[in-house]
Amino acid sequence: MAEAYIVSAVRTPVGRRGGGLAGVHPADLSAHVMRAAVETAGIDPAAVDDVVWGCVDQIGAQATNIARTGWLSAGLPESVPGTTIDRQCGSSQQAVSFAAYGILAGQQDLVLAGGVEAMSLVPIWSPATVGAAQGLGHPFGGQGWTARYGEAEVSQFYGAELIADRWDVTREDMERFALASHQRALAAQAAGAFADEIVPYAAVAADEGPRADTSLEKMATLKTVRDGGRVTAAVSSQVSDGAAALLLASEDAVRTHGLTPLARIHALTVVGSDPIVMLDGPIAATERVLARAGLTIGDIDQSEVNEAFAPVVLAWLKATGADPARTNPLGGAIALGHPLGATGARLMVTLVHALRRGGGRYGLQTMCEGIGMANATVIERC
Repeated sequence: MAEAYIVSAVRTPVGRRGGGLAGVHPADLSAHVMRAAVETAGIDPAAVDDVVWGCVDQIGAQATNIARTGWLSAGLPESVPGTTIDRQCGSSQQAVSFAAYGILAGQQDLVLAGGVEAMSLVPIWSPATVGAAQGLGHPFGGQGWTARYGEAEVSQFYGAELIADRWDVTREDMERFALASHQRALAAQAAGAFADEIVPYAAVAADEGPRADTSLEKMATLKTVRDGGRVTAAVSSQVSDGAAALLLASEDAVRTHGLTPLARIHALTVVGSDPIVMLDGPIAATERVLARAGLTIGDIDQSEVNEAFAPVVLAWLKATGADPARTNPLGGAIALGHPLGATGARLMVTLVHALRRGGGRYGLQTMCEGIGMANATVIERC
């Protein structure tokens, strides 16, 4: 049976909106980690079969196939192609999956996967808002969509409220979880836990999101996003800038190029879910990927569940029975930030290095995605 290995895993620091990476072109952010991933592995870049890159808001600087413009901006060989994909927030996790699929099918040997998002430059939902302003229509304005879902609100904030209500997650629960995310991220930074994965960009060498000055008392003063709701900015992921990359290799490539595998792709899946509730897909995705892996949640040494909103992870914990101490132990997107198209790869980069540092065997990554989808991946440390 064919195998797909991760042989390098790097990322930029995650910058705050308007922070140290705000003025960097997303193709240059991409180029930075693409070049670093290839150099870390020690391969001839011309040997790469393809570049698969995630990016959500593909407009302006992020338009016209940023997988290709990023690779070329890195000064890497023109002979290597690239493609950019949008599976919403899971775009770069899906990029890793597509890279693995090509290798597992025996059609490719070396594939670079990852993603980017420059949210300071290209605000979330820009293709839809700019398109509407130009008279180009609305994504949910077609007859078929309206006939099926009517005028139901399609919003991540609405979905987060629905999940909080359905799973009986209180505002206080969410705020305690958010505070823990910051505390874990700060502790990880102090311990140097991200040192092996971050490739500094100019003067930016550390994630800018974690806040040492936050508290439950401060969170309690914030207004909810929706009148009468529970979700506030404090329990939501941060708007951020960043990029991450992983090089995947076949067994033949490992032998031919003398590579050192960091982790093996053990199981992959992706599911759809209710597009209005939107954010509960990780529950079904986790059940499916564990079944494919022949594992239970107790076999997982570390889980990285994207903290799009605190209720997403809290509902997942309730549904799966996962150990909270093994879930996002280094903090998550509430503290570290969520550069949309990069986060899937950022989570995988962090998971790979955490397993190697801590000696765990299996890691699980899952994340909710816009319009009701979720990816899940199980990796095994090499």
